Amino acid sequence: MIAPAKPQPDARSGYAAFRAISTRWMDNDVYGHVNNVVYYSWFDTAVNATLIEQGVLDIHAGSTIGLVVETQCFYFAPLAFPQTIEAGIRVAHLGTSSVRYEVGLFAQGDNMTAARGHFVHVYVDRETRRPVPLPPELKTFLETLTCKL
Repeated sequence: MIAPAKPQPDARSGYAAFRAISTRWMDNDVYGHVNNVVYYSWFDTAVNATLIEQGVLDIHAGSTIGLVVETQCFYFAPLAFPQTIEAGIRVAHLGTSSVRYEVGLFAQGDNMTAARGHFVHVYVDRETRRPVPLPPELKTFLETLTCKL
């Protein structure tokens, strides 16, 4: 059996949108770099803040919400406080009720990812928690984030 290729960093040019995120003192662990669990928080922050700002996700009153069903992260270089992180966002797959978001985390100004990962949202009815088709305005916006890899 052939082992899968070792994950590699991505270039900034592979992402459709960016969001700056400031590190906090508490993000560092005893080893002097940002703890791995914080990266997943940044993925959520980058994607959801973008959707909220674009007016395509209402976390308080919207009838449709996104639930994470899968997530993964690869780490290439350390990040630490105090640094500004630039989160690149792209959509790798757009389904009927699901989206695979890919997020690259860059040290400010760097061209290659310090970490990159993905998560899959399944969009569901807020009350029933059953999958529903992506709302048209959300789908239209997500299409602008779709990158051909």
